[in-house]
Amino acid sequence: MRIPTAQIKELREETGAGFLNCRQALEASNGDLEQAIAYLKEKGLDSAAIRVGRETNVGVLDLYSHGDGRIGVMVEVNCETDFVARTEEFRKFAHEIALQIAANSPQYVDKDDVPQERIAEENELARNWALQEGTPEKAIDKIVEDRIQKFYKEKCLLVQPYIRDDSKTVDQLKKELVGTVGENITIRRFMRWGVGEYSD
Repeated sequence: MRIPTAQIKELREETGAGFLNCRQALEASNGDLEQAIAYLKEKGLDSAAIRVGRETNVGVLDLYSHGDGRIGVMVEVNCETDFVARTEEFRKFAHEIALQIAANSPQYVDKDDVPQERIAEENELARNWALQEGTPEKAIDKIVEDRIQKFYKEKCLLVQPYIRDDSKTVDQLKKELVGTVGENITIRRFMRWGVGEYSD
């Protein structure tokens, strides 16, 4: 089976694995992306997954001001070594993350950071809306799940589409850099301020 280059590239962006390994995984899974990811993880070739557990204690703070000082962002991005923290690729990535935060106003780094009470609240809102619209009972769970996924996409930084290329998420952008620099990378925390905006 001939695997399109675009599909190999997509798998590389998702996993950080090498070109030949990605092609082999796609061939072994008949072009199924999810099965190819599982194949790479099983073989220990998913470079992003391999590095996930490694400690990230160094990095940079990127400060960004937008719109003549109307929006300000501070983000901490970490890696494993000071050597990588000083590279142009790493610093550019940190700045891109600050731009992403300024543009899309996420509230959390990832899904795991969302409090369970907030998820329960979103579930209830979606369920009540579906009932008011007269949605059949069997379709309500799907509507609730769709709303939660939309919530994650809007509010969680790593799930958001990347502002310069919405064919990939911020998490995929991060995994690309992990594959390039060969170290685990984490977005530790961020703050976004807007003039006249207040948060709890």
